[in-house]
Amino acid sequence: MAGRAAEPEVIWARPERTGRGPRPAYTRADIAAAAVRIADAEGLDAVTMRRVAAELGCGTMSLYNYVPRKEDLYELMVDAAGGEHELWEPDGDWRAGMVRVAHQSRALMHRHPWLPRLMSPVYGFSPNSLRYLEHCLACLDPLPGPYGTKLELIAMLNGIVTTYVTNELATAERTRSLPWPQERENAIRIAYLGGRIATGEYPRMAAAFAEDAGPIDLEAVFERAIGRMLDGFEPRR
Repeated sequence: MAGRAAEPEVIWARPERTGRGPRPAYTRADIAAAAVRIADAEGLDAVTMRRVAAELGCGTMSLYNYVPRKEDLYELMVDAAGGEHELWEPDGDWRAGMVRVAHQSRALMHRHPWLPRLMSPVYGFSPNSLRYLEHCLACLDPLPGPYGTKLELIAMLNGIVTTYVTNELATAERTRSLPWPQERENAIRIAYLGGRIATGEYPRMAAAFAEDAGPIDLEAVFERAIGRMLDGFEPRR
């Protein structure tokens, strides 16, 4: 297949287009933008080489001259989305900086619901990903400790955000698929749960519900999850 490498390679180390001929008609940014548009509108499964080629108005085989593999296309997409991160001048408050990063990442994943599926270390060394990591490390300059520990903090932060957003997206998708209002199903389930708790078989659960019967403040849960993770990296006194 045209442009397909015989050995592993990094897409960013590869020329924009291989082979002889006229000046490339498309840039990687064009290709990534087309793929992102499709994924945003129809989901990641709708992104195929054929579909992206059609979006660009070129032949599928021509697209392989620019992007040898579908995995490379995914990497372009992740990098394009990562370019939406706001990189500000760190102000010396490393915790506030990481909380801000967490909220930005959460909003980014909601704008691009396909992104959590592609959150892999394999895609972590693209140009925008490297800028993001460098920015996070700059925010963490006031935090004592080796860079390895700081990179671990960033990875854990990204993991929490990705997991949280994945659950949010799955819940929203299930809600959209219900043949009845979400409130009706919640009422039925709460009534069932209340009946089970009333049997006395689950005293600890009964105590938990007595303490706080809900509803759960999901925004507060997100803040606590991030805060408790960051607590683990606070310098010991």
